[in-house]
Amino acid sequence: MVTWEALETQCRQCRNCPLSETRRNVVFGVGNRQADVLFIGEGPGEQEDLRGEPFVGPAGQLLDVMLSVIDLDRSRVYIANIVKCRPPRNRDPLNLEQDACIGYLRAQTALIKPKIIVCLGRIAAMRIIDPKFRITKQHGLWFDKAGVQITALYHPSALLRDPSKRPETFVDLKGIQEKIKHLCPDSLFRPF
Repeated sequence: MVTWEALETQCRQCRNCPLSETRRNVVFGVGNRQADVLFIGEGPGEQEDLRGEPFVGPAGQLLDVMLSVIDLDRSRVYIANIVKCRPPRNRDPLNLEQDACIGYLRAQTALIKPKIIVCLGRIAAMRIIDPKFRITKQHGLWFDKAGVQITALYHPSALLRDPSKRPETFVDLKGIQEKIKHLCPDSLFRPF
């Protein structure tokens, strides 16, 4: 199996799609590499591209608040994206770009061995759960894939654009908290 260091080096040198030509930084991932919970977004935005870290702009600040609601923080989870380079003007990553990059996420997932995966937004849910996934109808539902429990939340940027979705996201977050208590009773996820 590949090591974290080898995988990150390979990812940082990647030229598998045109996104590599316009990136400032590869946004590999951040957090606890032994975490039981993996959060997956679609791709980096401008602030993430500048800093080389996922979810550091306004959506990332909201994600930090969302994590704190369920007694988590970035040191207790791992956060990655489907694509590791910023799509121009923050557009959705194209299937070609996702296909070129998904191997890195698969390798990260294999190294982490999470018990729970949380897809942040429609694009991640469509790639990880089901290509026909409907975030407005299926957010907060749980799916089992090879023994891993997977759910999806509205993307934090969608919650910034439409705060009316926040109450249902709070319910979904509490569902994640309950799933963690059930599946990971002896993990890092005990409340402080």
